[in-house]
Amino acid sequence: MTLVARRLLPPRCHLASSADAGVTKGRVTWQIGAMTEIAPLAGVRIIEASMLGPAAVTTNLAELGADVIKVEAPGGDYGRQMTWPIVEDTSLLFLHCNRGKRSIVLDLRTEEGVQAFKELAADADVVVEAMRPGALARRGLGYEDLKQINPKIVFMTISGYGMTGPYRDLPSHGIAYDTWAGIIEPAYDEEGYCYIPPHISIGINAGPMYGALGILAGIIKARATGEGCYMEIAQSDAAAAFDWYRSESFKAYERPQSEVTGNKSDNYERRAPGTSGMKEGVRYQMYETSDGHILFMASEQEFWKNFCKGIGREDLFEKFPGSKYADHARGNRELLAILTEIFKSKTSQEWMDFGGEWNTPLAPVNTPSSMQNDPQFQDRMQWIPKEILGADMLPNPVKIIGGELPIPRKAPECGQHSDEILSELLGYDADRIAQLHEKGVLG
Repeated sequence: MTLVARRLLPPRCHLASSADAGVTKGRVTWQIGAMTEIAPLAGVRIIEASMLGPAAVTTNLAELGADVIKVEAPGGDYGRQMTWPIVEDTSLLFLHCNRGKRSIVLDLRTEEGVQAFKELAADADVVVEAMRPGALARRGLGYEDLKQINPKIVFMTISGYGMTGPYRDLPSHGIAYDTWAGIIEPAYDEEGYCYIPPHISIGINAGPMYGALGILAGIIKARATGEGCYMEIAQSDAAAAFDWYRSESFKAYERPQSEVTGNKSDNYERRAPGTSGMKEGVRYQMYETSDGHILFMASEQEFWKNFCKGIGREDLFEKFPGSKYADHARGNRELLAILTEIFKSKTSQEWMDFGGEWNTPLAPVNTPSSMQNDPQFQDRMQWIPKEILGADMLPNPVKIIGGELPIPRKAPECGQHSDEILSELLGYDADRIAQLHEKGVLG
């Protein structure tokens, strides 16, 4: 086996100064080029066999500097055509989840394809199986196979329902993990037909985040001990874990009230778990403004006093002083009616200005569409423009103080980097690569 022990980072994009040439959007110029800072995960290499949304398990790692090599079967990841919108013939799902990665096509049904995968894994930190568990093992590329070649290998499997349990072999998609975890409630249209209501997708986002955390822990262990590990994450488990507050509250309420109560400010009466318990709140509630809505969060007595003083209604504090902490004035319909009229007297921005002046917690109530117009968003979440990634995308939220993360490359075409990877990482010469093309190993 020929191995080349080199860790070459692929070309990246970086956030350039306004004097550099590049794509300029608003106050920022984005330029493709060498990294201006060494990214935190520079030198980490991940070999990923992935399909669809689970590919997101390595997206953040790539953006933090890891060299993520996406191994695709001939024909590629059909996630390029899944969901909507389709941006210039490629789905936004694929463009987002695979940005920052390189792609190589290897037909793992061939001996040469399996051999090349093993050679890549021999000098890698991590192998990711982002598909049904056991898919790689059936090709002789499971954890037990690869640790014989690379004892430090970290092997992560991410799937829908995990490797065990009665649902392990069921085909599924992202929303299934949220319905399983009790996150989405059925809705009904005007004709009485049941439908999936608008919601935030938890499982397909939380699963990759937990999986990435596990990968990093595995790398630290491997570098400290010389031993890798085999981990798995189910997106359904991750959805349940992400919504821990509600499920753990329900579980706690199974105990007698003598042991588990509500807040002192609620006279120890139990509230509905999670945000369901916010419905009757008054000092912690959304209110209509003259041009939109605002979130009012004066649950601490000090903040409530500041608010009353700021609006010239100290009589409200005298009449309804509340408790020191966590007091939402739950069920106080008299105060609710008064605050409803008060908040209608200003615009949302005027209330935000008021909050800063009078040290009162207030927050905008945005939509996924209007959020981009918010000044806080514009200051911290500059869009990475479509000229770089193929679609306008949000940046990685991690910020390096005194430095900057590399801007990821556009999601790869199927097999875009096959020749490059085989040459750079494995030392294959042009003739050997040409032979693999002829045999169809590279698609």
